[in-house]
Amino acid sequence: MSLRPAVLFVCTGNICRSPLAEAAFRVAAGRYGLEVLVDSAGTGDWHRGAAPDRRAQAVARRHGLDIGDYRARIVGPDDYRIFTHIVALDPGHLRILRGRRPMDATAELSLLLDHVPGREGQGVADPYYGEARAFDVTWDDVRQGAEALALKLARATRD
Repeated sequence: MSLRPAVLFVCTGNICRSPLAEAAFRVAAGRYGLEVLVDSAGTGDWHRGAAPDRRAQAVARRHGLDIGDYRARIVGPDDYRIFTHIVALDPGHLRILRGRRPMDATAELSLLLDHVPGREGQGVADPYYGEARAFDVTWDDVRQGAEALALKLARATRD
């Protein structure tokens, strides 16, 4: 792979799943020595400029990560050229991303859990309307996906 990988994680409002995926991926990429641009965004602008949900921040803190400075933003047309990989957190997000994809897009689109053997086609659990413990389930999903994606990209950059 000649280009430096650049990964954008996408969920609905960019306050729960995608910021957690971004944080988990940063850790995994660091473990593999992967130089990568990483960010997260949402398909909708309801929370634009907002910090991640307090429950997402709490689960991140329990795993030694601070996501309090992250700010929600919406996916834009330029993202399809800036990022080499745009990773949706569930099949609905992937459909939206495909529908908005500009003609000159270069980013590869996928689901996060497509990178985890046996979890292909599955979406990351949405904790927003659940209790705080639902964020632990989401964390487990994004951690698995981030680890698998980071390993894949690390291997590709060595080839």
